[in-house]
This record gives sequence, C-alpha cells and structure tokens, in this order.
Amino acid sequence: MGLKGFAEGGVASIIAGASTHPLDLIKVRMQLQGESHIPNLSSVQSYRPAFTLSSTANISLPTTLELPPPPRVGPLSIGVRIIQSEGAAALFSGVSATILRQTLYSTTRMGLYDVLKHKWTDPDTNTMPLVRKIVAGLISGAVGAAVGNPADVAMVRMQADGRLPIDQRRNYKSVVDALSQMSKQEGVASLWRGSGLTVNRAMIVTASQLASYDQAKEMILEKGLMSDGIGTHVAASFLAGFVASVASNPIDVIKTRVMNMKVEPGVEPPYKGALDCAMKTIKAEGPMALYKGFIPTISRQGPFTVVLFVTLEQVRKLLKDF
Repeated sequence: MGLKGFAEGGVASIIAGASTHPLDLIKVRMQLQGESHIPNLSSVQSYRPAFTLSSTANISLPTTLELPPPPRVGPLSIGVRIIQSEGAAALFSGVSATILRQTLYSTTRMGLYDVLKHKWTDPDTNTMPLVRKIVAGLISGAVGAAVGNPADVAMVRMQADGRLPIDQRRNYKSVVDALSQMSKQEGVASLWRGSGLTVNRAMIVTASQLASYDQAKEMILEKGLMSDGIGTHVAASFLAGFVASVASNPIDVIKTRVMNMKVEPGVEPPYKGALDCAMKTIKAEGPMALYKGFIPTISRQGPFTVVLFVTLEQVRKLLKDF
C-alpha cells in the first residue's frame, strides 16, 4: 500500500504538472510584475544639456522625463507577448524543473498523504474526519516541500528568465545546469532559498487541495448526486483547485519573488526575507498585489487539479490488483 501510493501520486502529478506548465509560467510572470527593484522607465535619469543657447538666457529645462507606468497586462496578453518575443517553445521554459519538482515534491506529499489516510481512516465507516484530512495534508505538504525545494527554485528562475534584460539573464540550459550554477555561484544553501515559504505554501495547498477533494467526493457520493466516476472526480477536483488557489496565492506571490531575486556579493539583496518582501510588496503595490496572478493561478490550478485527480483515480484502477 505504501509504495503504491507514492507511485500513483507521482505518475498523476508529473502528467498534471507537465500538461499545465505554460499556465504556471504565465502565473509566475504576472506575479513578478511591478517589483520595485526592477528598473522602471516611469522615471528616467536626467542628463545635462550638451550646449546652452546663451549664458544670460533664462531657460528652464525639465530635469526628469516622466512617463506613465507600464500598463498591467492580463494572462492572455502575457502569453501572446511571450510567444512573440521568445517563441512558442518559451511557454515550456523550465518544464524539466517542473518534472523534477513533481517527482520529488508531489510524489512525496501524495504518497505520504495516502499512508496517513489509510492509517487514520475509521475501519467501520471507511471515512476520515475533515480535521484529520487537513492535518494529514499539512504534514505531507511540509515534508514534500522540504524535499522538492531545490527543483522549485530552479523552476521559478527558469520560468522568469525571459522577462529579464538580455545581459541579466541566467540562461540555464536545464534543471541540472540551474542547480549546478546556483550551487557554484551562490552556495548550496541557495537551493533552499525561500524554503520556509515553500513549506508554508505546500502545507496550505496540500491540506486544502487533498482534504477538500476527499471531502467533496464523499459528500457527492453520500448524497447520491453522482456515481463514483469521472463526473464526480472532475466536480470534486475543481472545487479543490479553487479552495487551494484562494488559500495559497498570497504565499505563492511572496515565494516567487524571494526565489527569483538576484543576490550578488557585496550588494544588499532586494528582500531580507519573506516578511520584508510582503511588506515591500504591499507598500509599493497595495494589498491586492498578494493576489496578483490569481486568474492564471485558478486557470492553472483548476486544470492541474482535475488532471491530477482524474489521472490518479485511473491509475488506482489500473494498479488495483497489484
């Protein structure tokens, strides 16, 4: 039962992660919009005039050129812009890191949740109280995130690389190259940058996603609304995806920015930590900035969760006799 749960969850997670990767990339790009330490053209440095008309002339010249801030664009516009500027293949930038992340993180959390679920399920009623489901999700999410954090950092950086100026891009060739360069240039500890945020987010996502899916599925079957088939799985997983998106988006925004920040020797990093990042984000962009990228988040989390659980249920049927 134990190893089979890990295998089932791993296969389903890899398929779901790879198939919805472009939506995740767009979400990351949206979450990085408006960062205060990214150079902004709204204020251009002044330059001294090359000549003057007369030493006695009283001419007032503007010292700065004020431009309107760049407009915020939606997920569809960002997707089109990525294709136009970087090519269609750019939508799958970092997909190797996604696959590694799902292999490490999701396989661990899905498998561990399955183990705890079997252990804590009441043998008489064959059900598990909602509180136990949430606790099982918190525990399995935390362990999975700790295991998969290096791949998560690599994935965020590879997805965000295309939005940087050409001379500032990291140009990682693969997830292995990304992990190798980070280790050499920034130290092995950089692979666990933002791990506290990753763990917190994973705990919230796993608890809300897996617990709400199981709870919704049980309620649908108990009330006889649908039979135990794909229709039930899709309905329950869509609800689970929505709950997970609402609960996790603020932490996801902060996690993305902390992981993506560029740290150079002798230069103060843009953020001192998660709390500093949250405060600077709210101060510069307002509290709703924590829900930046929510549309692509729910657009990705919905299909991801549907593919995840529908695939998981089908894999379980195939491996039922093993």
